[in-house]
Amino acid sequence: MDTSRGIATGEGVFTSVLVERGRVFALDRHLDRLLGSVTALGLPSLPRDEVRRAVVEAVRCRPVDRGRLRIVWALGPDGGELLVELDPVPPAASAVEVVTLPYVVDHRGALIGHKTTAYADNVVALAAARAAGAGEGMLANADGGLCEATAANVFLVLDGGLVTPPLGSGCLPGVTRALVVEACGVREVDVPLGDAAARAEEVFLTSTTRGVQPVSAWDGRALPTSGQAVREVREQWSQRSSDLWVDPGCELAEEMR
Repeated sequence: MDTSRGIATGEGVFTSVLVERGRVFALDRHLDRLLGSVTALGLPSLPRDEVRRAVVEAVRCRPVDRGRLRIVWALGPDGGELLVELDPVPPAASAVEVVTLPYVVDHRGALIGHKTTAYADNVVALAAARAAGAGEGMLANADGGLCEATAANVFLVLDGGLVTPPLGSGCLPGVTRALVVEACGVREVDVPLGDAAARAEEVFLTSTTRGVQPVSAWDGRALPTSGQAVREVREQWSQRSSDLWVDPGCELAEEMR
């Protein structure tokens, strides 16, 4: 498969999915977002069944206790090209320190809301956060509002209420983010990044491989990692997520009967 053109020009989309011992987490949710981006960005159509067959093959060919399944659909020499890879990943750290980064997300850009192969901004930003001694970095949008971390969505407690930046802020519509919002009744609120860094009472990040991960410090300001909000969200997340693990091989076989 040759996806070099789409990857080189950013004309491609991808998603990352957690795999544990042959089971895949929220696969249909991830495919819904991926295929929605394919349509919205005018890429060649991608049959869902083709992706699911490739996922089954990847999971069966490389058994891992815990892994990241990356599904990429990008322009190639003869239309769209599909790449599905599964790599082992360690469990997420119990907590993470974050720093505010000077980079800005253009929340009015054409690619906002889509996880595209034009991903260098995020890679550079994450490297800057790690160079500063942190595990993640917080990003503002062009209006100065809190947007997201370089590779995760952000939730915080302000004045006792649990909030997260709305999709209009420019943050990625993460699958884990959406599930937490649905399960926990989170309010979507625009918050200036500076206010969030100075006033947040609790903060946690979400992504497919980290689940719900507390933030232990933001720009050196210590934060509780087992506060009431984090404990309650983790409990509800555990209950909600347990129903979303699937064996894609069994599901595909069932559908083909």
